[in-house]
Amino acid sequence: MLPEAFPALVALAIATLFTPGPNNAMLAASGANFGFRRTIPHWLGVATGFPLMLLVVGLALGGLFQASAILRETLRWGGAALLLWIAWKVATSGGIGSKSADARPMTYIEALGFQWVNPKAWSMAVAATSQFILPAAPITTAAIVTAVFLTLGLGSGATWCYAGQAIARWLTTAKRLKVFNLVMAALIVLSIVELVRH
Repeated sequence: MLPEAFPALVALAIATLFTPGPNNAMLAASGANFGFRRTIPHWLGVATGFPLMLLVVGLALGGLFQASAILRETLRWGGAALLLWIAWKVATSGGIGSKSADARPMTYIEALGFQWVNPKAWSMAVAATSQFILPAAPITTAAIVTAVFLTLGLGSGATWCYAGQAIARWLTTAKRLKVFNLVMAALIVLSIVELVRH
């Protein structure tokens, strides 16, 4: 990677990791509903899962994904369906102290695995790898791209978890919590609409 390309890589990572999207909306909702500590496995699953995906896509799957329209469309619509289900779960979450037996934050493995069916993650992975991983030095440039997204992803995920937890201080009534969960679910749905339009 040319040194002058590094600031562009960092700018892309900041723009994609810190802006609202499915992962960030889910982390904020989890932070608000379950607190930061219980959301740590979810946060780490996102923060390590996406860079791992970047590395694999950059070294092996990027060409296959770009060459197969069927694979892209299957992933796009399958991922959209999964995101709709997650939006529904967020919208109907019972919140902090919920007595619902199935109310829990995502586990590390669930969050890590979610990256592979998240259309936004695939779009970001293909865009980043096609722009910044050089055929002349694939391992080195893939490692740099992965390291940048891992470092900034840890910060982004923590920020969204803390924001959700901070918001929880104002979500002291069931009505406010319900409105918050509906807003987070709506953000996920809006991100789905944006993704499937392209």
